[in-house]
Amino acid sequence: MSAAVTDAGRDPGLQPERTRLAWRRTTLSGTVAAVLAVKAALHGEVSAVGVVACALCTVLWLGFLMLAHRRIRALAAETSPSALTPRHATAAALCTVAVAVCGAALVF
Repeated sequence: MSAAVTDAGRDPGLQPERTRLAWRRTTLSGTVAAVLAVKAALHGEVSAVGVVACALCTVLWLGFLMLAHRRIRALAAETSPSALTPRHATAAALCTVAVAVCGAALVF
């Protein structure tokens, strides 16, 4: 067994890598949802409500992108990354849910 493997048989470097990849996948999914929401808002008749929802969706997506980028950097930079703070976890979850709600509202 290599020195990097712990007594439990786990490689401590794999968990941060999986978490980093999960943040990237979530960011990509949020990007797709935001782009589709913008497309739906600007397709056909453009209304003030659609433009406001589009702007809100974009701001929420940018907020999530900022949080995700910060977490990805933390996971890549440290050998043992610190836990995600409850404030950042709540903000990321709220941004994700809000982008989904905005996107669903623009589609229907």
